[in-house]
Amino acid sequence: MTADTPDEGARQAGGPRTIVVAIDGPAASGKSSTAQWVAERLNFRHVDSGALYRAATAAACRSGLAPEAWTEQTVLDAARSVSLAPGRHSFTPLLDGQPAEEELRGAAVTRLVSKVARMPAVRSWVNARVRQSAEHHDVVVDGRDIGTAVFPSAEVKIFLVADPWERARRRLTQQLGRRPNDGEIADETERLVQRDARDATQTVQAKDAILIDTTYLTQAEQVERIVALTQAVARRPAGAPADDE
Repeated sequence: MTADTPDEGARQAGGPRTIVVAIDGPAASGKSSTAQWVAERLNFRHVDSGALYRAATAAACRSGLAPEAWTEQTVLDAARSVSLAPGRHSFTPLLDGQPAEEELRGAAVTRLVSKVARMPAVRSWVNARVRQSAEHHDVVVDGRDIGTAVFPSAEVKIFLVADPWERARRRLTQQLGRRPNDGEIADETERLVQRDARDATQTVQAKDAILIDTTYLTQAEQVERIVALTQAVARRPAGAPADDE
């Protein structure tokens, strides 16, 4: 469970229970980077559900069909080329068996991924693959409705939020590799607020999720909180109520 725990690999059927850490929140709230760090600290595997939506979108882009003609079925057909490759601390989405991180994070996919993520059949496809990844592995999964739609029984549920200006500043700093100016942050803030409105129905906080406002937290501080919460859950016998701790 701790950082110095040996990598146990896949769980065997009938072995110790697997633990799911569900991290939800809006765009640019730091979900993916935080989830990846938490997974490394706990020796879990990170599953980025957003990367699966991006992979499905990239596959649809590769199909050559104009985006306005995309349907749930055409996107699902294209997504047959998507697979998940397990690594030491993560699952990597592959397109036609090859990594495509730059393509998945590119402008075309970013512009269209919300359209794809709103398709119920695609959401079901992503959720099924995320659940499969947790069948034999302890996982940290980030997304928008992981704690409600994908793993409603997850033992650790986190909902990350931050001020839109701060989210925009962090995203631009990561993208540009420098400190953005106020005009750049203002433009990105507007884009994020619009994205929040488009994604509102998919971004859901579970009633039993722990809310963490990261506006004034360093990433190390938010990671430490989630690691501590997960370690407390792991020490508890399976099925025991939280107040037994």
